[in-house]
Amino acid sequence: MSSNYNNLPNGYLETIRKGLTAVRSFRSGLSTGVGGRDEQIKRLKEALTSADAVVIGAGAGLSTAAGLTYSGERFEKYFGDFAARFGISDIYSGGFYPFPDDETRWAWWARHIYFNRYTDAPKPVYKKLLALVQEKDYFVITTNVDHQFQRAGFDKRRLFYTQGDYGLFQSVNPTNQKTYDNEEWVMLAMKAQGFVRDENGIYQIPQSGVNMRIPTELIPKCPDDGSDVTTNLRADDSFVEDEGWHKASSAYADFIRRHENLRTLYLEVGVGANTPVIIKYPFWAMTAENPKSIYACLNYDGAFCPKQIEKQSICIDGDADCIINLLK
Repeated sequence: MSSNYNNLPNGYLETIRKGLTAVRSFRSGLSTGVGGRDEQIKRLKEALTSADAVVIGAGAGLSTAAGLTYSGERFEKYFGDFAARFGISDIYSGGFYPFPDDETRWAWWARHIYFNRYTDAPKPVYKKLLALVQEKDYFVITTNVDHQFQRAGFDKRRLFYTQGDYGLFQSVNPTNQKTYDNEEWVMLAMKAQGFVRDENGIYQIPQSGVNMRIPTELIPKCPDDGSDVTTNLRADDSFVEDEGWHKASSAYADFIRRHENLRTLYLEVGVGANTPVIIKYPFWAMTAENPKSIYACLNYDGAFCPKQIEKQSICIDGDADCIINLLK
């Protein structure tokens, strides 16, 4: 990490520390909130209206609600050839498959990135969410890497993508702590496989089918030192936290500090059990610290809160798209 970042607050580490503190302090059990569904919807509408600030914490469930599913019909449509040849069952597991050569592996990743980063979500859930908060002082922290917040029109200065971005490559050289935009490469690799743009400019599979390999000369390399590259996704300690990442982390930390004693709505949407220490647990902790704040959890089969903050919490079980429609 560059020494230039040392003077910036690290919102990522700070939020994890809050999360770890929350795990140790909430010991009286969990609650699904106070009141029925209609009452909780009403309370959330009121909280959105009265809040001085809204902090949105988003997980994979939000993108699933927006139609960015990693299995089923969408997977079969764009990755059916990979499924048939290699037995891959979904987009997520395909990212870990030991492909026989780099030409095939990077053909997979071109599709993986394109359909989850460079196309809009099938449902306008992100745009509906923006409509709820765009007149508010808001900030977004998300573990999603599909960039759908910015595609929907959220202010990029108010976004912190903690776990990376499908739209970036990083070098495998650990001394190189830069990231590289991959959009141009992705488009070339999609075209090389035989995908054809439709009337809306979206790559589709023609009747003649597509290839499962790209030319060797299209295998991406680092433009600075010619080394191999990989996706900028947090999988281990090799993840590159570049200048943009640190600025976003600092902006998040600053936003939290400026609003810690105000009427702040911590709106958690679609956060599962994989990384609760980044969003869910810190939101619990910050709600407990500020009696003016409200914690709202929108989740399918997973809306709950600690009993200690039950009276400050709104827990709504269901599909995020349906819930957001009720809030409009």
